[in-house]
Amino acid sequence: MAEAAATADSPENSESLGTVIVAGLANLAIALAKLVAGLLSGSAAMLSEAAHSVADTTTEVLLFVALRRGARPADARHPFGYGKESYVWAFLAAIFTFVAGAGFSITHGIGTIVRGEPSGDFLVSYLVLAVSAAIESVSLARAVRQVRGAARRWGISPLRYLRLTADTAVKAVFLEDTAAMIGIAFAAVGLVLTELTGVEAWDGVASVAIGLLLLVTAAILARSNISLLVGQAVPRGVQATIREELTGMRVVQRVETLLTMQLGPDDVLVAAKVDFADDASGAEIENAADEAERRLRVRYPAIRYVFLDPTRGGLPRGPAEQDL
Repeated sequence: MAEAAATADSPENSESLGTVIVAGLANLAIALAKLVAGLLSGSAAMLSEAAHSVADTTTEVLLFVALRRGARPADARHPFGYGKESYVWAFLAAIFTFVAGAGFSITHGIGTIVRGEPSGDFLVSYLVLAVSAAIESVSLARAVRQVRGAARRWGISPLRYLRLTADTAVKAVFLEDTAAMIGIAFAAVGLVLTELTGVEAWDGVASVAIGLLLLVTAAILARSNISLLVGQAVPRGVQATIREELTGMRVVQRVETLLTMQLGPDDVLVAAKVDFADDASGAEIENAADEAERRLRVRYPAIRYVFLDPTRGGLPRGPAEQDL
């Protein structure tokens, strides 16, 4: 059995922290601007966009807490560290987006459709939407840059990285910034249609569309965090590489069972039942365990713990491995 010590702050964690801070500051400035524009114009879409940005700002605060608390080093009470706590806070962020952002936008939009509230000064709203799009693009560009860099390191496409990554902070920022850009477009279309037709219901429709957009975003993030909290394995491609590294050692005949778990954004546990050569000595098995740790951490620095269990060959694989 070999064990690698966890580190409190990895380069990936620091990069994600910077991405969250940039997104949080951008959303705070945008929220204030949209709120002022919404109050001056009375536009339901603008007020929904303000709620959208407030929800995003609160989400960034919760993600900041998630990254800081999840990066705490292991101790006697939590020998595998606090990585999973980051998923708890990220899940709370998704719930807040669902309740505060989507709930307000949909209910306020329906009220506007029913009552036909006037939209007021359109010019202020257009200016704020344009400035908001410019600020959001800065935050989104940073998230995209981080996603592309991480995808290159893993040798996969950016979209696949977003689907598989355990770094829910960067996933949340990317999805929220993307949703924010789409929401700005919805609000702009609603205002233009309202101004051209004089029908206030278009403003309400845009508000409802923004709420539904937030609803989808929150559902995706909540589902991702629930899976990680339950104990998600690393992607199958990574598992295949781990198996190849283990079977490539001289005294290893085969890997009977391979189990992995994502303990945190930068913490992975690997446990395997290994059939060693019958003539391998105890010292050779110990050396092989140390070599396995070195090999795996070179390929994937996020692997913190490696446990190898010598076992007799020919055992059937467990259902957990067959289903991955």
